[in-house]
Amino acid sequence: MPTIPPERPAPPVRESHHHRAVAESFGADAERYDRTRPPYPGALVNRIVGASPGPDILDVGCGTGIEARQFLAAGCRVLGVEPDARMADFARRTGVAVEVATFEAWDPAAREFDAVIAGTAWHWVDPVAGAAKAALVLRPGGLLAPFHHVFQAPPAVAAAFAEVYQRVAPDSPFARGSQQTGSALELYEPLFARIAAGIRAAGTFTEPERWRFDWDYRYTRDQWLDQLPTLGSLTQLAPDQVATVLADIGAAIDAMGGSFTMHYTTVAVTAARTGSR
Repeated sequence: MPTIPPERPAPPVRESHHHRAVAESFGADAERYDRTRPPYPGALVNRIVGASPGPDILDVGCGTGIEARQFLAAGCRVLGVEPDARMADFARRTGVAVEVATFEAWDPAAREFDAVIAGTAWHWVDPVAGAAKAALVLRPGGLLAPFHHVFQAPPAVAAAFAEVYQRVAPDSPFARGSQQTGSALELYEPLFARIAAGIRAAGTFTEPERWRFDWDYRYTRDQWLDQLPTLGSLTQLAPDQVATVLADIGAAIDAMGGSFTMHYTTVAVTAARTGSR
């Protein structure tokens, strides 16, 4: 398996985990978030389950429980940790046990787990403190496996979307998309490198590996517009800006025939806990 050598935009001056206002904005419409955000590839879930020494999973930043329910369906026991009480309440209503806290401040109360996962959430965790906390709660041989969706729209679609953001919300990361070179996956490299560096700094894990899963999803106009308000680029905009973005993006999709295919790459950065208690 390939190892990692020593969010979509280039890394900001302040890392994502410092931006709590954005991190805790998604619960404003938890039902929409859960309805529209894509699940994770079954192959990813199965690989994590197969690599874990047992069924006890800690889901960091579990949100509304999207990936937690996938691991429950795979036969695991799952506990979520989620800083947003609104997201946690929604997850509980779907059958996920959740405790409200940031991962760094969460009290494990001497509990241990076979895997620590995070579905598109580890960028909200301090990478060094997070890996150290994971090492604290993992059993020997347990797996740390934060994973992220990377999405790549076709060039014409990305250009149409970027034009809207440049006009309506020029400070949005999506507005800068057309000015960036390289694939979306390449733009995530700094994030994956920070995750791996944090794991190495903990000193109690095997060398990080990267697991990659590619898949496509075809969005209709209405499906994409339903998901857009859950993205961090829109949760921080004024309502009138959001309305304009949705109207103009909808018009762009209509001009393309009413639907488009988004390519997803789901990447997990994984390592096993070494040593003994």
